[in-house]
Amino acid sequence: MDDRKPDFHDKDFAARSIMYIVHWLQEKMPTRAGMERNRYLKPIAHRFLRSELWRFTRRSVPRGVALGMLAAFLIPVGQIFAAVFLALPVRANVPIAAITTFITNPLTYPFWIAAANQTGKFALQIDAMTAGQPINTHIQSEFGQWLSWLVREAGVTAFGFLLFAIVFAAAGYLLSSFGWRWWIAHKRKGRLDKILADRARDGQ
Repeated sequence: MDDRKPDFHDKDFAARSIMYIVHWLQEKMPTRAGMERNRYLKPIAHRFLRSELWRFTRRSVPRGVALGMLAAFLIPVGQIFAAVFLALPVRANVPIAAITTFITNPLTYPFWIAAANQTGKFALQIDAMTAGQPINTHIQSEFGQWLSWLVREAGVTAFGFLLFAIVFAAAGYLLSSFGWRWWIAHKRKGRLDKILADRARDGQ
């Protein structure tokens, strides 16, 4: 049994980690065939199978990231379907929109709920606004106090998720736009270097 701890500075470990993430994303990413077979989407599947919704372009990819972020933080269930429906009118990349929604999942959702609650409180300063207000004097029972707390906490958490949706969607759009341009420039540079290297080798 190998009890060695992973070396995060090891290039092989980093490469394996990246390949694992890429493989996981490929497994989770929806396919055109899978959507065509989906019984919930079958009546309107032809709308989502148009080729322009599956192309990876400098416009469709950032739009897909932004829509995926919006659906992930604003819609608690059925996020993938929501992202797919939102991708149709704005011509966003469907696979990217769907896979981006995994930023919120059963494992990460407790963290996001706590973070959204604290963010909402900070943004609204809800404690400062409600302390000592007349409405508090009308809530005397324990159930009333619990219900008041629940409504207040749910409200600030929902507001926190709204802020997350706006900020993450905007940041995701900008970062993916710059990332896409860098990747295209990197590919072009690689092809140019290969052509120059081939010419230099042929000239020898």
